Amino acid sequence: MPKHVNNNDILEIAHTVSQHPLALIVDDEPDIRELLAITLSRMDVRCLSAENLTAAKRHLTEYEFDLCLTDMRLPDGNGIDLVRHIQQHYPELPVAMITAHGNMESAIEALKAGAYDFVNKPVDIQDLRSLVTTALKLERRQSARSDTPTDPGRTTLLGDSPLMAQIRQTIAKLARSQAPVYISGSSGVGKELAARLIHEQGPRRDHPFVPVNCGAIPAELMESEFFGHKKGSFTGASSDKAGLFQAAEGGTLFLDEVAELPLPMQVKLLRAIQEKAIRPIGSQQELHVDVRILSASHKDLGRLIHSGQFRQDLYYRINVIELHLPDLAERPEDIPLLADYFLHRIAADWQVEVPQLSDDALQALRAYPFPGNVRELENLLERAMTLCENQIIDATDLNLPAGPVGEPDATAPATEERPLDSSLQEQEKQAIRQALEQTRYNKTAAARLLGLSFRQLRYRIKKLGLE
Repeated sequence: MPKHVNNNDILEIAHTVSQHPLALIVDDEPDIRELLAITLSRMDVRCLSAENLTAAKRHLTEYEFDLCLTDMRLPDGNGIDLVRHIQQHYPELPVAMITAHGNMESAIEALKAGAYDFVNKPVDIQDLRSLVTTALKLERRQSARSDTPTDPGRTTLLGDSPLMAQIRQTIAKLARSQAPVYISGSSGVGKELAARLIHEQGPRRDHPFVPVNCGAIPAELMESEFFGHKKGSFTGASSDKAGLFQAAEGGTLFLDEVAELPLPMQVKLLRAIQEKAIRPIGSQQELHVDVRILSASHKDLGRLIHSGQFRQDLYYRINVIELHLPDLAERPEDIPLLADYFLHRIAADWQVEVPQLSDDALQALRAYPFPGNVRELENLLERAMTLCENQIIDATDLNLPAGPVGEPDATAPATEERPLDSSLQEQEKQAIRQALEQTRYNKTAAARLLGLSFRQLRYRIKKLGLE
């Protein structure tokens, strides 16, 4: 017999303490309620059902649920109304929407309203089991987190400014959802770090986080990289290969610089996301995949859609919720904290003492616009540590540009944006090459000539790719 709860069992539940999670199923079709209840009972989940919005709201006041599954259309309202009600009164309760097959507009509307995830009718049992398993992990993790002190070593976005406090709160909310998130912002603001935080704070944290730079994959290899291939499917395919979707199974796939995807690949990616299935090159069968999609770009996707370079339907699919990260110039009060963090990290890598920033240097950093954002700050401090004396970094060691620096064109190719850090790296490469040539590649002598320790020179050679 299934473990779902009939209306006659309400008093029994009220007096029974069970180790099994309790789910609320809301659907006006008895067959659907029965199917869902049987499936969940086999996962040791007890179920209470409601045939309309009114009954669902009443049950919510009477019991503590671990999960809610609701149909979109109900006799006295719709599932979106229930999602909003739960978000307002029971924000810790994951609620998933059951939508008609192919009705992506309703699914996206539900996700924007705060739904945890969605499943299509006719209900695929494998999809349902994956959704329920992940949602219950989220509920248990939330309970454990309330009793567990914060780990000081955890990855986080640094900053005490109100902007960063708000972003951290938003990330915590996004981590509770399975909605696709698009992370926007200029180069160097920490988009991949934000994506990692969404993954690490959510129920998928025990599964892989797979970042991929879409601009770094040759167009002719993209389909194989994303979806995999079968042995012999093309010249050079000497063995079966799993793609990025399979590598991220159960976890998160982060599509960085998603604007760089060519249009043919955008079509295939859209289908994979909507159908939650992929077909490796040379395979006759589709493979079900369970991944959460996060994406990012420093470009304006709206402009690219207008110019025909990015598909509007893919944009709406990956941009269910947008997280915008501010430029460093918008939060200058965070610069001292970030500078201190980078100086400690670089000193640990170099195995040297942590230098101090002079008042003039700190004032110069506060006044600088940082077109390269946090990444540029880190690079400037690395360079300053190689030039400073007596463990004191002065303003002259920072070598900041004297004039204003223009913003990069958001629609220009990534290789054409104004990378100050690349210019500084080229200067360092040239200086190190000259010192190595002058000393006949004696690294100890070259380090002495440059005024560096041997460890510092070895670190710079490795970081700059001069090995």
